[in-house]
Amino acid sequence: MLFTGFAELTVDAKGRLAIPAKYRGQWQPQRDGDAWFCVPWAEGRMLRLYTEGRFTQLAESASDSLTPASDVANLDADFYGLAERIEMDSNGRVILPRGLMELVGLSNEVVVVGARNRLEVRDRATWKASLQDRFTSLPRLVERIESKRNGAG
Repeated sequence: MLFTGFAELTVDAKGRLAIPAKYRGQWQPQRDGDAWFCVPWAEGRMLRLYTEGRFTQLAESASDSLTPASDVANLDADFYGLAERIEMDSNGRVILPRGLMELVGLSNEVVVVGARNRLEVRDRATWKASLQDRFTSLPRLVERIESKRNGAG
């Protein structure tokens, strides 16, 4: 599933976030599963939402070992220990874990950003304040990534 665009939303008093219809309309339970996985992310102070199907696919694509190296073991414990499976109700809402919202510093005023294979829940005021800078720095970001892909960085 390809997520693009963004939508401004409010998390209600019960912690519910309505997944925008433009994203729900792409949902195929046999491919995407019955739920989302919510992962806090420090850089950008956001919550990343992956469909259950995509999260499982990406998690299973990593190499596995009964004796992982220390860094791998720590990453597994920290990353998967903070990830939460959240179900979508019949109205297309999910309950964002309050502890994860607090961990990344999210208020109830958010923006949901389509980020290719995931949605990102970000602080609305921060997103709006940084949008012009994000737009103008996009060519340099693409250049850096392409340079790394081509072995120059």
